Amino acid sequence: MPNLYATSDLHVTHQGNAEFVDEIQPESSQDWLLVAGDVGERLSAVIDTLARLRERFATVVWVPGNHELWTTAKDPDQVRGEARYDELVRRCREVGVFTPEDEFPVWPYGERPLTIAPLFLLYDYSWRTPAAHGQPLDVAMAQAREAGVVCTDEFLLHHEPYPSRSAWCARRLELSEKRLEAIPGGHGTILMSHWPLHRHPTEPLHYPEFAMWCGTEETADWHVRYRAEVAVYGHLHIPRTTRRDGVRFEEVSLGYPREWRKRARGPVPVRIILGNGFA
Repeated sequence: MPNLYATSDLHVTHQGNAEFVDEIQPESSQDWLLVAGDVGERLSAVIDTLARLRERFATVVWVPGNHELWTTAKDPDQVRGEARYDELVRRCREVGVFTPEDEFPVWPYGERPLTIAPLFLLYDYSWRTPAAHGQPLDVAMAQAREAGVVCTDEFLLHHEPYPSRSAWCARRLELSEKRLEAIPGGHGTILMSHWPLHRHPTEPLHYPEFAMWCGTEETADWHVRYRAEVAVYGHLHIPRTTRRDGVRFEEVSLGYPREWRKRARGPVPVRIILGNGFA
C-alpha cells in the first residue's frame, strides 16, 4: 500500500528551510504528497519547489496559504489578489500539480475511496476573542493592534476584485461547498486546507487575537458533514494531531527556523497521513 504524505509551511525563502525540501522523499514511486500552503512568498520559488516535489511523487496536491498570496516588493511577479491565485493555479498545472480548481483526486488504497478535497477558503475574522465577540470588526482589529499581533496579510494579501478578504472568503466557501456536495456519497474525504476548518487548533495560540486570521465559523462542521477521514492543515506552526467528533486533524507545518529549533523533536518537514508507514 502506498503512503500519503503531507507537509505545509515550508517557507523555503527563509534561511535554513530550503534544505528540507530534499528530505521530502517517497518510499515508493506510488506515494502521494499533500502540500497545505505557505511554500513561500515568491511565485517562482513556490512553483520551483512544487515541480521538484512532483518529480518524486506520483501525485502532488497543493492549496495556497496566505504567504503564496502575498505580493511583496521583492517578487518580480507583482500580480495581486485573485489574479495572483489564478496565476499560481496556471503554473501548478504546467508542472502537473493538482490545485483546488482541478478535479478532486481519489485515494483508492483504503477500505473505501477517499476523495482528496483541496480547499482554498481564506478567513472572515469570525474567530474572535470573547471581548470582541459581537463587536464590529474595527473593535476586534483595535484589540489585535493593542496586543501587537496584526497579521501581515493586512498589508500584503490583496483581495481584488473583492471588496474585502471576508467577501473573497464568502465566495470561496460558496464554490467549495458546491464541489464538496458533488462528492459521491460512498466516498470518505481527506479535507486539506491551509487554514484549519475547526477553531480548536487555535486554542494554544499565545496571542488569541491572531485567531481572526486563521479560519471561519462557516466550516465548523465540515469535517462531519463531508465525511472526513482526516483534515490536514497548516498555518499555525503548531504541528500536532488532534481529534474532533471522531475525526483526526493533522497540522503538518514545518514552520520558521526560530520555531523548529526550539522543538525537542527538531524539524519535521513531512508526515505520513495514511499508508503502510502510518503509525
